[in-house]
Amino acid sequence: MSGSAIPTHAGVQVRAPGTRRGGKRARRALLVALACATLALTACGFKLRGQQTFPFDTISVPLNSPLGFELKRNIAAANEQTKLVANAADADAVLSIIGEAQEKVILSLNTQGRVREYQLRYRVVFRVSSPKGVDLVPPTSLLLTRDITFNDQVLAKETEEAQLFREMRSDVVQQIIRRLAAATPAVDDEEQ
Repeated sequence: MSGSAIPTHAGVQVRAPGTRRGGKRARRALLVALACATLALTACGFKLRGQQTFPFDTISVPLNSPLGFELKRNIAAANEQTKLVANAADADAVLSIIGEAQEKVILSLNTQGRVREYQLRYRVVFRVSSPKGVDLVPPTSLLLTRDITFNDQVLAKETEEAQLFREMRSDVVQQIIRRLAAATPAVDDEEQ
């Protein structure tokens, strides 16, 4: 006799309370659902972000600022084949930051006329070119915005504001990395 079934007089077994029937079916249904979800994700083009491939072997980022340091670090981590070089003349591509600006704009006021909400804006204009001046990525402007509420806790809000600007800078760096991967390689004059 099985411990989970109770024999009856008519030859029919009655399951004891709390025992599960169809455990294999439930597992099989779960596996089928997971397989379908995996197929659906791959069919829509989803894939984990891996290493980026750049259409050049060397790049120069002549910028000594927090944005420049973060760009250099991310370029080095994004692709092992592309090397960072200090001298722009030795590089296949030169990433130039044409402009970088942080703004704080008033969004709304309360009934007393005090600021209730700000919008933080971070704009970067960049260009990627060959040392001869041929555009690999033409001048491109990136603008990110974040809304922030304001109250009388000034120190906490200043810290939050600085954190939001750091996060926006990281987002811009990732967007630049993706544009570097999509850059068109320069064609030398001798090849034309």
